[in-house]
Amino acid sequence: MGDASNNTAAKANDNGKISNLPQPHRFVTGHNADGKAIVHSHNDFEWQLYDADRLAFSVAYTTSQSPPDLNNDIDITEHEKIMATGKLGLVNPGGSVLRTVDFAPGYACGMHRTLSIDYGIVLEGEVDMVLDSGEVHTLKRGDVAIQRATQHQWVNKSKTDWARMIFVLQDCKPLKVAGEALTEDLGTNVGVPPSGN
Repeated sequence: MGDASNNTAAKANDNGKISNLPQPHRFVTGHNADGKAIVHSHNDFEWQLYDADRLAFSVAYTTSQSPPDLNNDIDITEHEKIMATGKLGLVNPGGSVLRTVDFAPGYACGMHRTLSIDYGIVLEGEVDMVLDSGEVHTLKRGDVAIQRATQHQWVNKSKTDWARMIFVLQDCKPLKVAGEALTEDLGTNVGVPPSGN
């Protein structure tokens, strides 16, 4: 999220990592010919930078249907296909997205809403969840926000340290609140494509 003109492709040296937080590593499992569990693939997270390098996203995995189809590695093939398009929005219609987000010291993203149910977990630092009602709640390491098509913004409370959250976003059915159909609202966060759900 952020100004598209500030959107920078991931850097080759360190997969685009910009914060001083540890570089996560992902492990995708599978099965061998005997039906035993194996690691299918593993790699460092790759990062996409936004908003003058003050915000970084890394998508660890996506699914494209619910429940996902694991037969013949269909889910892995679909994930790789989606990532290759470069058009993934915040939400994957009909599926889910597992995304890690790093926030620079003092950074506040724009107010926005996804049409999804999101599980947001603070891994490092303290982050304010600001709601359009005016409510502000501080989330600390290990705290979880369960957002249900919520208009919100995230603010890193520290002026000196990076903060990190991990999110699971799942597409949801159309939602009406107070008689109005809610839609995705990226606000000023134009660096991410619309989800199309």
